Amino acid sequence: MTGMKYIDEFRDKDLVNRVRRQIEKNATGTYTFMEVCGGHTAAIRRFGIPSLIPSSISLISGPGCPVCVTGTEYIDRLCASSLMENVIITVFGDLMRIPGTRGVSLKKMKQDGADVRIIFSSLDALDIARRDTDKTVIFAAIGFETTAPGTAVTILQAYKEKIDNFLVLSAHKIMPPAMETILRQGTGINGFICPGHVSVITGSEAFGFIPENYGTACVITGFEPSDILLSVLMLIEQVNSGKPSVRNAYGRAVTSKGNLIAQRAMEEVFRIHDAEWRGLGIIPASGLSPAGKYERFDASVVIPVSVNPSSETNGCICGEILRGLKKPPECKLFSGACTPENPVGACMVSDEGACNAWYKYGEMYG
Repeated sequence: MTGMKYIDEFRDKDLVNRVRRQIEKNATGTYTFMEVCGGHTAAIRRFGIPSLIPSSISLISGPGCPVCVTGTEYIDRLCASSLMENVIITVFGDLMRIPGTRGVSLKKMKQDGADVRIIFSSLDALDIARRDTDKTVIFAAIGFETTAPGTAVTILQAYKEKIDNFLVLSAHKIMPPAMETILRQGTGINGFICPGHVSVITGSEAFGFIPENYGTACVITGFEPSDILLSVLMLIEQVNSGKPSVRNAYGRAVTSKGNLIAQRAMEEVFRIHDAEWRGLGIIPASGLSPAGKYERFDASVVIPVSVNPSSETNGCICGEILRGLKKPPECKLFSGACTPENPVGACMVSDEGACNAWYKYGEMYG
């Protein structure tokens, strides 16, 4: 029951109303804030946060869903690899349904006989490699700084045990370069609700360049209603004062320096390189891949496959949604041809995708 009491503390109705009244008191202009964490996207919609704040405050989603920002080219590579003899593809569940070129997904490949398995962690993939020594096991590694340390630790373990049938196809990305790209491309936002889980790893200092170089406010926060409302209030206060900074409203989980052990594991295993983000294109120094003596675990190096460049599904505006330029209902496919049960675009696949959240909780948007 301790865990439930802890959650209830941040869902307390009186606390939520106190913060909401402070927002109403301080919101003297118009504001646009972007969350860049899929967990925040889901929480904002699930708790009906837009209905609790003045209409002069707009909350828009950015590139915070790792499944959503993964391009079709990556899915095509996994699908092509699944056709190879004695290859096992291991993936997180959401990745199964992302459409690749011509709508082909890993789910379809599995139905057609490919050995594609859903796992819950990279260590599960390594266990499969230990057991099926006559097969090559490819782990589909996606996610931001939140999940990258787990992949790094798994590669370190594979190296230690000399497991040579375990490979990683990395689509790991780091968030700060994407946030900078958003600002450079221009969206008219006044502040960022910074990613909570990512910040646990990176620390709050990772976002210091945003107010310093771009004059844009930042608040790191958690995932409960009072957390999110507090971040909105703190962003409003920064905008009103004209003094943008990085403020940490998630001190129970985030420090200024972050998780140094996780950071060291990433630095040991990965190199940083330019990476493609759905909707944002190639972002310099935003991707992670095994390097040095760990390159032997890089599937793109060991068993490269040739696929066509990424392209958006015809009619899908997922890319524009990820840039904060459009909202899900503006897509002609939304809730008709494209639903969570039959996703046409990546933003509808994951629970952290903006389209998925709009579909489930659209009436909460206000």
